Amino acid sequence: MTQAQKINVLVVEDSNAVRMLLIHILNSDPKIQVIGTAQNGRDALEFLKHKTPDVILMDIEMPEMDGFETTRRIMEMQPVPIVICSGSGNPRETMTTFRSMEAGAVACVAKPLGKGHKDFESMAAHILQTVKLMSEVKVVRRWPRSKRDLQVGMMPPMSIKRGATEIGLIGIGASTGGPPVLQTILAMLPKDFSVPLLVVQHISPGFLPGLVAWLNQTTGFKVQIATHEVKPLPGNVYLAPDDFHMAVQADGLIVLNREEPENNLRPAISHLFRSLARRFGAHAAGVLLTGMGKDGAAELKHMKDSGATTIVQDRESSVVHGMPGEAIALGAATYVLPADKIAPAIVSLVNRQSVAGRGDS
Repeated sequence: MTQAQKINVLVVEDSNAVRMLLIHILNSDPKIQVIGTAQNGRDALEFLKHKTPDVILMDIEMPEMDGFETTRRIMEMQPVPIVICSGSGNPRETMTTFRSMEAGAVACVAKPLGKGHKDFESMAAHILQTVKLMSEVKVVRRWPRSKRDLQVGMMPPMSIKRGATEIGLIGIGASTGGPPVLQTILAMLPKDFSVPLLVVQHISPGFLPGLVAWLNQTTGFKVQIATHEVKPLPGNVYLAPDDFHMAVQADGLIVLNREEPENNLRPAISHLFRSLARRFGAHAAGVLLTGMGKDGAAELKHMKDSGATTIVQDRESSVVHGMPGEAIALGAATYVLPADKIAPAIVSLVNRQSVAGRGDS
């Protein structure tokens, strides 16, 4: 492979030790080369005046200019795929990580632990996989937007056709690129929304509390990490905890378990969707968002076959169209919609309104 064919990466990290470790990990892959480093956001912006990398791997907490402000400026002036690499144990840092994703960063990974740690190899492999995948993402300039743009009343009506069956639960599955889409959907739903939402979001261990805090702060919804045998309440959002599958019983209680991983994942979207198909049938709705792999796709088809309405994110608005693309190929999608049309569609579905949307079956 020639130099020109390699994925060129800029590493932005103020810690010398972490920076050297990241360089070692990245350069260990023959498809990747580190073409520059920066110790803070100002240095990164200066670097971009002279060279444009394929991917930026960036820390959050840095002197002079942090990762959020740097992401915001890059995405407004010179868009490049940005992968946030932050410590997952610091709530403030993880909150800022999701603010950076809202500003345009395409993914987040946990900072690798030392070479002697038992999880080093898997964390390093995840960083390499993410950098390679994100190098193929087409990013566009991000303009500052008003929160008014996210109000459901500002959106054109969506049309979801359905019978008189009441929706009792909505299941949502997301992976790479999912947090900003979840935030968009929740911010656009009315605050008196009458149905509980159960969410499986694939994310590195330790980031979930920061995601929950960020969603609580930015959407106006009560978002929480699910607990075992709890009755989901209307208008509340429940995220599957790290390393636990989430399902629902026939009586509607959330159940958590540590059964075998599915698609090498725990929690798995497949596990949640399967339980919704079995226990709720047409009284549930399923939503599958951006992400790599195929988790949840076949089980979304089971939901549809059981009478549920299913919504799949379209290719154009997905960071990675793996899971949604697989679902569409299987015929699992009742509707294929861009990210900003999913909330109006959900509202229409729950309120039993009827307007024009694109049905794929």
